[in-house]
Amino acid sequence: MLHSIKKMISGETIELKQLNKIVSKINALEESFSLKTDKELQAYTEIFRDQLNNGISPEELIIEAFAVVREASKRVLGLRHYDSQLMGGAVLTQSQIAQMQTGEGKTLVVTLPAYVFGAHGKGTHIITANEYLATRDFQQMKPLFEFLGLTVGLNISGLETDEKQEAYNCDITYGTGTEFGFDYLRDHMIQGSDQLVQRPLFYALIDEVDSILIDEARTPLIIAGKSNASLNLFPIMHMVIESFEDKVEYDYYPETKQIVLLDEGADRLEEAFGIDNVYDSEHREFMHIAMQSLRAKVVMRKDVDYIVKDDKIMIVDPYTGRVMEGRTFSDGLHQAIEAKEKVSLKEENNTQASVMIQHYFRLYKHVSGMTGSAVPSKDEFWETYYLRVTEIPTNKPNQRKDLETLVYLTSDDKIKKIIEETKKYHDIGRPVLIGTTSIQQSEKLSIALKELDLKHSILNAKTEEDEAEIISNAGQLHKIMLATNMAGRGTDIILGEGVPELGGLHIIGTELHSSARIDMQLRGRGGRQGDPGSTQFIISLEDELFYYYDEDEFEKYKNKVKTDQTGLILAPNPSKFVYNVQKVIEGTHFSSRSHLLKLDDINNDQQSVMYNYREKALYVENMQSLIIDAMHERKENLIQELNEINLDNSEHAAMWNEIIDEIKILSTLTADTENIMDSTDKESKIELDSSLKKVYSQAMDIASTVSLEEDIWENIQSIYLEALDRSWITHLDNLHHLREGINIRGYGQEDPYRLYAFDALHTFNEMLQAFFRDIIRYFLQLNATKIED
Repeated sequence: MLHSIKKMISGETIELKQLNKIVSKINALEESFSLKTDKELQAYTEIFRDQLNNGISPEELIIEAFAVVREASKRVLGLRHYDSQLMGGAVLTQSQIAQMQTGEGKTLVVTLPAYVFGAHGKGTHIITANEYLATRDFQQMKPLFEFLGLTVGLNISGLETDEKQEAYNCDITYGTGTEFGFDYLRDHMIQGSDQLVQRPLFYALIDEVDSILIDEARTPLIIAGKSNASLNLFPIMHMVIESFEDKVEYDYYPETKQIVLLDEGADRLEEAFGIDNVYDSEHREFMHIAMQSLRAKVVMRKDVDYIVKDDKIMIVDPYTGRVMEGRTFSDGLHQAIEAKEKVSLKEENNTQASVMIQHYFRLYKHVSGMTGSAVPSKDEFWETYYLRVTEIPTNKPNQRKDLETLVYLTSDDKIKKIIEETKKYHDIGRPVLIGTTSIQQSEKLSIALKELDLKHSILNAKTEEDEAEIISNAGQLHKIMLATNMAGRGTDIILGEGVPELGGLHIIGTELHSSARIDMQLRGRGGRQGDPGSTQFIISLEDELFYYYDEDEFEKYKNKVKTDQTGLILAPNPSKFVYNVQKVIEGTHFSSRSHLLKLDDINNDQQSVMYNYREKALYVENMQSLIIDAMHERKENLIQELNEINLDNSEHAAMWNEIIDEIKILSTLTADTENIMDSTDKESKIELDSSLKKVYSQAMDIASTVSLEEDIWENIQSIYLEALDRSWITHLDNLHHLREGINIRGYGQEDPYRLYAFDALHTFNEMLQAFFRDIIRYFLQLNATKIED
C-alpha cells in the first residue's frame, strides 16, 4: 500500500497510465494500417513534415507516426514493435530518458522518435557508445528509414569534410558522442565557412545515456596541437623519482589520489638537479614535470589505467575496460608514463579547443536517451540536463534471480569462492560470465581457472567488432567467459540450446563498481526477454572500491569483522556497509563532476563569446565592420581604464604609460604627427582622454573609407581568425593554471568559485583587449604600407 502511494506521489503510475493509453491508440490503428499500400504508407512522411513545419509538436504526431513506423518495420525488417517499445518511443519523443532493460530491443525503439524528429529535416543525431554499434545500427535501420523517405547518414572518424557534410545534411545521422563533439570543436577552428560540417544542433537521441552523459562527463573533449616543450627532462626525472618511497619523500592519499611532496623529496630533487629551491617561481615547469612523474609512478597502474602495446601507451577506459584509441593523458602525464615504461616519448600536446560533454549536449534543442541503469542517477540527470527518467516495464516478466552479495575479508578468499562457484555452475552445463573491472584482474582469475583446467575465454582490449561477436556467444553450454563489466555493451547474449532448461546464464561480479549503475549493467546481461538466469557479486574488503573510502571509518569496520572459516564476513552486516561505501563514493564522484561543471560554466561562457567573434568573421560580407567594432571596443575599454586611474597611485603608472604608447603608435599609423606629452600631472589626464578619442576617431575613419582589394580583405580575415585562435589557446592555458590554484585559494574562507570567476573574467578581458590591439595595429600597418606603395 505504502509503495503504491509513493508511486502515485512520484507520478510514476500516472505516467504509465498515459503511456498505456498511447499504446492502445496505436494498436487500434494496426489493422487498418496493415491494409495500406506502400505508397499510402510512405505518403505520411510529407504530411508529417508539413504539420511539423506548421508548428505541430512531435508529441501530437505520436499515434499515427508510430503506427506508420511499426507497419513499415514489419514489411522492411520483419520486426514488429512490442508495446513496451512503443512506450519507450513515446518517452523519447517527449525529450526524456527511458530506462529499458537489456534485451528489450532499444535499437528498434530508436526508430520511433527518430522518424518523428527526422521528418523535421533539421538533423536528428542518434548517438551510440562506439563506432561499431553506430555502424551496425545504421546498416540495420537504414532500409526502414529510406523506405519511409528519410535520408540516413553515418558520422565516424576519418571521414573527409565533404563526406561529413553529406552525413550531417541527412535527416538522421548515426555516430558516437565524441565524434559529434569533436566535429563541433573543429567547426569552430575552420578558416572558411565552406569547411563547416554541422548544422544547428536540433535533436540528440543517446543510447546508453548514462555512460555518455555521466561516466564520460568527467573528462572534457579536447583538440590538441603539438607543443614545443622539451621531452628530455621526463626520462631523467623518472630515474630520480623511481626510488622515492611513500611517507619518506612523499605522502599518498589513495581516496583522493592526491600526492604531497615532503621535504626529503624536495631535498633529493634539489641535490639531483643542482637547484637551490625547487619551489622558486622560475622552477614551476620543473616542479610540474616532477609531480606528474611522481603521479605516473604512484597512481597510474599498468594493465589497469593503461596498457603498453606497439611501443605506445594506450589508455584503458575505467568504465568499459576498452582501449581508448587515439586518446592521450594530458598535461605531461602521458609523457611521464612513457618515461616510466621506457617507450618512445611523443611530443606533449597543448589544448586548442575543448568542451565538456555536459555543455555540448545542452546545445541541442531536444535531447533524450535510453539505458538500463538511469534510475540511480535520476537526480543528476535532472540537475545537470533537466531530463526526467521514466522506467519502462519489460515486454516479458523478468525471471532473473539476483543473489545476495558475498563479502570476503581478503582477495585470495574471494578468488577461491569465485572459482568454486564457476566450477559448480560449469559442471551442470550452465554458461558463466565473470565480470571484472580491469585487465589485470581478468588475467589473475584466468590463471586460477587454468589451474583447475577450466577452459574459458578472456575478453579485454579487443576491437568492438571482436568484442560483440565474442560476448554474443557467452550463453552457450559449458561456456566460461571473463570480461570487463561493460564489455559488449549493446550486444545481446543469446542462450544456447538446452541452456534455459538448466537455469540460464549465471553472472559473477568480482568487484562492485564505484557506481551502482555499472553493477546494474552487468546484472542486466542476463535474463533478457524473460530468459532465466542468475547473478551474484563476490567481493572482498581488499577491492579497489574501498581505497576511496574514509580510512578511519574503514579500519573501525574491519576491527569489528567476524568471519567463517572460508573468510566470508558474517557480521557486522557486510551488505549494509558495502552499499553505504558505494553510495558515499558515488556522491564524491557526483561532487567532482559538479565541481568541474561549475568551473567549466565560466569557461563555456567565454568560449561562446569567442565562437561568436569567429562566426561573425566567417560570415561577414567584408571585414570593415569587424575592424571598426574592434576599434570601438578597444577605445571604450581604454577610456574606462583611464577614468579609473589614480595618479597618486604608483601601481597605475604602467596603465598610464600603456595608454600613452597606444596613442603614439596609432598616431604614427594614422599619419597624425601631433606630439603627445609624456606627462603624468592631473591636467594631462583630460588631454590624454581627448587624444585617445581623436586618434581612434581617425582610425575608424580610415577603416570606414579605405578601399582594399578583395584578396587583401581575405588576408585580413585569415589573420583575424588566426590571431583569435592563438589568443584563445593561450587563454585556455592561463585558465588551466588558475584552476590548479583554486582549492588553495579557497582556504581563505572565500568562495573559490567566485574567486575563479573574477580572475577568469579579468584574464579573459585582458586577452580580448590584446587581440583587439593587435588586429587594429595589423590593419592600420597594412593600410599605411598600401599608402606608401
